[in-house]
Amino acid sequence: MERKPEWLRVRYNQEAVEEVARLMGELKLNTVCKEANCPNLGECYRKHTATFMILGSECTRNCRFCNVTAGHPLPPDPDEPENVAAAVKRLGLRHVVLTCPTRDDLPDGGAGQFAATLEAIRASCPGTTVETLISDMKLDTKALDTVIAARPEVLNHNVETVRELQKAVRPQADYQRSLAVLRYCKEKAPAMLTKTGFMVGLGETEEQIEALMDDVLAAGVDILTIGQYLQPSPQHYPLARYATPEDFARYKEKALSKGFRYVASAPLARSSYKAWEALEGVHDLH
Repeated sequence: MERKPEWLRVRYNQEAVEEVARLMGELKLNTVCKEANCPNLGECYRKHTATFMILGSECTRNCRFCNVTAGHPLPPDPDEPENVAAAVKRLGLRHVVLTCPTRDDLPDGGAGQFAATLEAIRASCPGTTVETLISDMKLDTKALDTVIAARPEVLNHNVETVRELQKAVRPQADYQRSLAVLRYCKEKAPAMLTKTGFMVGLGETEEQIEALMDDVLAAGVDILTIGQYLQPSPQHYPLARYATPEDFARYKEKALSKGFRYVASAPLARSSYKAWEALEGVHDLH
């Protein structure tokens, strides 16, 4: 495999990383930044932002692209919603992203914990906006209704890759089910912003990328994120190529021309990277 290009090299602010890591440890919290080995960890921690991964750090699925550990998760922590809210307050966050490993073991897929955490954040930090990055929750409409009723400013669910690579990359998920989740949430709450993201570098073609854009746009998605797949280990799905910054600029132009309200397309873009800017870009909150 070719060497990682210069535009994918990142430098960490170790002091900022350790400061936020200490706080997460004190409050028994997880961040997807650390669990998924996100390349933006240093930058986001330096800005005192983080994506909170509620419902533990172990996933009931085993997608071939993902660095989150597959296993047998513990029951939800009843103190977690208040602990997340406490961290949000101590970090002075203006926008929070909540995500989780997929919890197929829970009857509601973890929807109740999302709602409780969002409620706790609103109670202690009423000016803070919240994005929920959810699993497909097996397309359980009752579970999705629970998240929708909590009124996140943004509801995010990732399709991750093009239709043709789904079974190889995320065998326990389903492309049509992901589209149905996004469509259902938008139809149920038209004023709520919906968001999805996908990776490039897995072997997809330009035509397949464009078809994915059309599919998610038809499902009512407002915000789109496009980033480079980085293979976490030799055991994970093989990396096919590094897309160039020019490729990402082209993807962004194409997506905007199709009608998305906001597009983040860059080598290091991740689903929750600069999430505040995406919300601001759509709503012009200033």
